[in-house]
Amino acid sequence: MPSQKNILMIDANVILRYLLKDDEELYTRSESLFSDVFFGRKQVVIIQAVLAEVVYVLQKLYKVSRREIAQVLTEFLNMEGVNVQDKSILIDALNIFGNKNLDFVDCILCAYSSTYRVVSFDDDVIKCAKNKSGEK
Repeated sequence: MPSQKNILMIDANVILRYLLKDDEELYTRSESLFSDVFFGRKQVVIIQAVLAEVVYVLQKLYKVSRREIAQVLTEFLNMEGVNVQDKSILIDALNIFGNKNLDFVDCILCAYSSTYRVVSFDDDVIKCAKNKSGEK
């Protein structure tokens, strides 16, 4: 098991530079980090807010399609050494994001509705949560 020094909390820019390869120096640094992660020398922790920022930047600034964002980030989260709180919920949220026209945070709420009762004033979130939880 890696020591605490080998468990790193990363921000959105590290993930974005790795995925986008749009800055050679920063891509090289992020690629080196993720190489260590994928070979088990280090682990990364990604908080949900960081993942939401990655989704937002890819969609709004880089105009990446919802489906592509969902696919790439699902593959990324499933890689060995990549840790997020409630990974299965976030993967479900990415699937919802790829198939519905909801903001990513609303997709997270919808994904949590399989476990919790979600209260919202947003009709689309309510509809998604009801469909997810099987409510009529």
